[in-house]
Amino acid sequence: MIHARSDSRHDAALATLRVAIGGIFAAHGAQKLFVYGLDGVTGAFGGMGIPMPGLVGPLTGVVEFAAGIALVAGLMTRLAGFGLAVIMLGAISFVHIRAGFWAPNGIEFPLALLAGAAVLALSGGGRYSLDAVRASRRTSR
Repeated sequence: MIHARSDSRHDAALATLRVAIGGIFAAHGAQKLFVYGLDGVTGAFGGMGIPMPGLVGPLTGVVEFAAGIALVAGLMTRLAGFGLAVIMLGAISFVHIRAGFWAPNGIEFPLALLAGAAVLALSGGGRYSLDAVRASRRTSR
C-alpha cells in the first residue's frame, strides 16, 4: 500500500513538473513566434551572437511552443523534454554563461529549466499523461 501511494505521488509530481515547465516554454515560444515575430527573433539571436540566427531563432520558437504544449499534455514527453533541454544547453552556452550565475541574465533560471526538461526526458510523463493513455491502449490490444 505504501508503494502504491508513493507511485501516485511520483506521477503527480511528474504531472506538476510537466505543466509548470511546459507552460513556461510554451509562453516563451509564443512570445518569440507571435509577439517578436520571426524577423525580430532572428535579429535578437544574431545580436546575441548565436550561429545561424535565421534558422536557430525561429526553430527555437517553434520547438519551445510545440514542445511546451506537448509537455503540458504529456504527449511525446521524452522527445519534448530532450528538445527543450538541448535548447537550454544552447541558451546557457551562447548567452547566459557570460553573465554568471544569478538572475536576471545569468544561468540560474535557464539551468532550472534545463534540469526540469532533462528530468522529463529521462523519466517520461508518468501515469497522468497522454503518453500513458497511448501506452495502455497499445497493451490492451
